[in-house]
Amino acid sequence: QVLSFLIPMSYYQEDFFREYLKMMANMVILNLLICISLAFWIVSMTASTYYGTLRPISPWRWLFSVLVPLIIATQGFKKKSLDHSGALGGLVVGFILTVANYSFFSSLFVFFVTSSKLTKWRKDIKKQIDSEYKEGGQRNWVQVFCNGGVPTELALLYMIENGPGEIPIDFSKEYTASWMCLSLLGALACSAGDTWASEIGSVMSKSKPRLITTWEQVPVGTNGAVTLVGLISSLLGGMTVGIAYFITQLIFVTDLEISAPQWPIIVFAAAAGLLGSIVDSYLGATMQYSG
Repeated sequence: QVLSFLIPMSYYQEDFFREYLKMMANMVILNLLICISLAFWIVSMTASTYYGTLRPISPWRWLFSVLVPLIIATQGFKKKSLDHSGALGGLVVGFILTVANYSFFSSLFVFFVTSSKLTKWRKDIKKQIDSEYKEGGQRNWVQVFCNGGVPTELALLYMIENGPGEIPIDFSKEYTASWMCLSLLGALACSAGDTWASEIGSVMSKSKPRLITTWEQVPVGTNGAVTLVGLISSLLGGMTVGIAYFITQLIFVTDLEISAPQWPIIVFAAAAGLLGSIVDSYLGATMQYSG
């Protein structure tokens, strides 16, 4: 009876010890992130002191820009949406877009979450269509930078032009910065549209896909093939990213009442998603081999 009482206690203590270690590790990581954020803030304050044109970035913005992308990249790795290199690449892309503009972050976040969910959706059917299908997607650094490389470059140029922070898209006031915002949104909307089209169209379309160049019917999975369901999905994918950007603008931009209307952002993103999918299909039909 004594042994039967002690054995459950040992298991309980072991579980408690594990949870304690996990809690302590999280606290250490959080403290490190706070220190990193403060270090970034000190650097930005110093740069602002010596170069008057640079605006200092608040420590809260630094903390959010480090902490949130780290959490998302970690969860993406745990759920097999990213491999090791993809998680590191995603952390870099997420940090730069977040510190530049929260609207950039929300668009990237919605693109990543929806694309990851759709990649896993009806995976049994996709395994039959694509022999190279990976569980969860498991995107590597190459795929991350193919989708996030251009937005990252635009975010850096945006910070050089305007500094970190959210602005209304208004060409009468911020001409160059507004173009950069739309270009970045368009790049993410194109990526979302292409992903939605391939992940939804391949399993939802009842009709055979058609090659975009000749319009002849081809097998499912052929490069350059399109379906009506896929094209509609690409439009909805771009629109979803645009809605995320628009909502973030409403939350964080303070002078919207004296700026140009922001709702056309959604229409622009939807068009970018559809156009991006069409261009990708055309390039796939003319430049990519389908074995």
